[in-house]
Amino acid sequence: MKLLQEKLSKYDLPQKAMAAGIYPYFRMIESDQDTEVQINGKKVLMFGSNAYLGLTNHPKVKQAAIDAIKKYGTGCAGSRFLNGTLDLHIQLEKRLAEFVGKEDAIMYSTGFQVNLGVVSCLTGREDYIIWDELDHASIIEGHRLSFSTKLKYKHNDMDSLEKQLQKCEPDKIKLIVVDGVFSMEGDIANLPEIVALSKKYNASIMVDEAHGIGVLGKQGRGTCDHFGVADDVDLIMGTFSKSFASIGGFIASDKETINYLRHNSRSYIFSASNTPAATAAAGAALDIMLNEPERIEHLWDLTHYALDGFRNMGCEIGHTSTPIIPLYIRDNDLTFLVVKELFDAGIFVNPVVSPAVAPQDTLIRFSLMATHTKEQLDRALNSIQTIFKKHGLI
Repeated sequence: MKLLQEKLSKYDLPQKAMAAGIYPYFRMIESDQDTEVQINGKKVLMFGSNAYLGLTNHPKVKQAAIDAIKKYGTGCAGSRFLNGTLDLHIQLEKRLAEFVGKEDAIMYSTGFQVNLGVVSCLTGREDYIIWDELDHASIIEGHRLSFSTKLKYKHNDMDSLEKQLQKCEPDKIKLIVVDGVFSMEGDIANLPEIVALSKKYNASIMVDEAHGIGVLGKQGRGTCDHFGVADDVDLIMGTFSKSFASIGGFIASDKETINYLRHNSRSYIFSASNTPAATAAAGAALDIMLNEPERIEHLWDLTHYALDGFRNMGCEIGHTSTPIIPLYIRDNDLTFLVVKELFDAGIFVNPVVSPAVAPQDTLIRFSLMATHTKEQLDRALNSIQTIFKKHGLI
């Protein structure tokens, strides 16, 4: 056996979980992504999806994708930089820029690629990237590729952020990069205070709106719109894999910034462009977002109902105030076991364990869609209450 294979063969944590019957990953779904899915012939309620508006199965979204394939084919066979730019791409970019209140936007093949390609190339060796310790992995990977000095501040702690800003040389570029809604904890970034500090220290701000768009703000425009600070935020990022019911991502900013990224962001230049179907689906989802505000209203009705239910039963849910609800277990193996027992009871939820979080912070990520019913939510709450009581979690 070669040295590489010898080293990797020692990694056996998945095998141990499988042997214990609690391995929770790569569960094969045999149906469409809806509030109820089929896995191994069994129907379960889906409370592990990021499709906050429940549009992945919407007829208009599916038809838009089908029509795009008929007109453009299945792929672009190249990068946006060369032969992979369609009129469809340009049209959606203009709409997205207008949607989040910026001058221009460009689309990447995934949301991960947005953060990877933007964060890594905007600042130079003498500059600073300042990031929240609970930022998404794509932001972390992006700043790892940058030659800038990286400064981490405590989660949503404005005193910690200010201390990091004070370390920076005044005449150098300072870029604060933060999630608008944190993807595991469900809490919202303190953008008004971040904006105030950015003005005090002449810093720029990039906000990842992956989990904010479709949820917060007027017609789902996101966290920046929710707080009324879109004009003060320099770059707004979004992904298509959540509320847009597709795959891909975008960054919106002023024309000069987008022009620079268009010609320097390596994950944009050297990746194949968004497929016609994915682009058209995202555009159709945007139409629905703008024209059916009742979807977002229902999502928030469900969110308040769920938050009250979990608090009343005594669950530890942290500081969430969004459709992302963490149910803290604080033990890796017990988290896996509870996820399995909930699945056996017909409830699909996601485990979040180390190294994604510290071992003492393991949790179940419970997320809502606008297409859930209160009856489905009641069934989930009842199952969680029964299983959590069994394990002394409430």
